[in-house]
Amino acid sequence: MINRYPRNSSALMAILQDIQVEFNYLPKEVLISVAHKTRIPLSRIYNVATFYNAFSLVPRGRHIISVCMGTACHVRGSGKILEELERCLKIKAGETTEDLKFTLEVVNCLGACALGPVMVIDGEYFGKLTPDKVKSTLKIFD
Repeated sequence: MINRYPRNSSALMAILQDIQVEFNYLPKEVLISVAHKTRIPLSRIYNVATFYNAFSLVPRGRHIISVCMGTACHVRGSGKILEELERCLKIKAGETTEDLKFTLEVVNCLGACALGPVMVIDGEYFGKLTPDKVKSTLKIFD
């Protein structure tokens, strides 16, 4: 995949994005290979990879769950939604299931306050959630 890009730092973001899509994170050994092939210092690659939230240095799940903890969602019970997700997935916020199926994240606002409490899975919004709806929502992604 690196061969598609010029061998200089101007293509670094595009290369990292492609790697993120391919592996769902940025494996260390792949970043070392990128540094070697592009002659970009590994420290610079790590600086870019850790600066942007879009990149992850640890394996992530195939499905990314973002639970809104903004004020409107919090008041409407997003804490209970998060607790139910943690119980169902047997992980805590910020973690990934052992089978790499789900990664659970908490965000400050998803911009859908009228639908609160809200979670997003792979870009699809699920609003007006209750703890009872969490398990059935997860089954959609089985």
